[in-house]
Amino acid sequence: MKNNEYKILVLSNLNETTNKILKSSVSLAKIVDTNINFLYVKKPTEVVSNENQLSAMRAINSEYIATDKKMKDLITPIANKYNVAINHSFVIGNVKNEIEKYIEDNQPDIVILGKRKPKTVSFMGDNITQFILKKHKGIIVIADDKNTLDPNEELSLGLLNNVKSINKLTKDIISSTKKPLTSFKTTKDAEILDEESLFKDKETIQYVFDKADNSLKDISNYLLKSNTNLLFVDRENINSIKSNINDLIKNIDCSLILTT
Repeated sequence: MKNNEYKILVLSNLNETTNKILKSSVSLAKIVDTNINFLYVKKPTEVVSNENQLSAMRAINSEYIATDKKMKDLITPIANKYNVAINHSFVIGNVKNEIEKYIEDNQPDIVILGKRKPKTVSFMGDNITQFILKKHKGIIVIADDKNTLDPNEELSLGLLNNVKSINKLTKDIISSTKKPLTSFKTTKDAEILDEESLFKDKETIQYVFDKADNSLKDISNYLLKSNTNLLFVDRENINSIKSNINDLIKNIDCSLILTT
């Protein structure tokens, strides 16, 4: 019986990476002992091509039936394998408006998105991450489709610079693994490192990099070497690495958990 203390919302369309996004979501859901809500929103222009009202209604009804089946076919094997309930919703409408309404009505604790591949368009367009950052003040996870979180394995966690605040949800995720934390910090030669005290009870391996334009590339290389698959980032502290969130998502080859 799930305690449902936390709410997880997965936002995705139906493509070749959705299975991996859901698998990573299940990994987090099992850690915090809760269920998953999967929302897919489709633009009306992707469904209705005929201005005739009757034809439009038929097309919409047909799309709802077909998409519901696709979502069930995708979700059921994952839910059964890992014993996690995955509820699904499909809506045809203005994508951003529908997502904003869902977030306001349901108040999720974690919103999980997939990474947008270069030269492709996400189901919300290029500004999906900025939109969710603006509308959701809680934790956001950007799930990497190459370095998928395995629900049957311990997470290997990393920290990028100082994570200034920590809540119970963050603590639950960090305490789920016995593996050491890997801390990545950027600093100028003259700077004195501010030791991270929030995780003093966890064994921590620390890497320090000069603050420079190529810091992200160096950090990404060490993430691979340390087998880190989930990196904590204080989203208010992105500028400390001379970067923005889009650069971070593009260059870091693991899932990101953006804390507040």
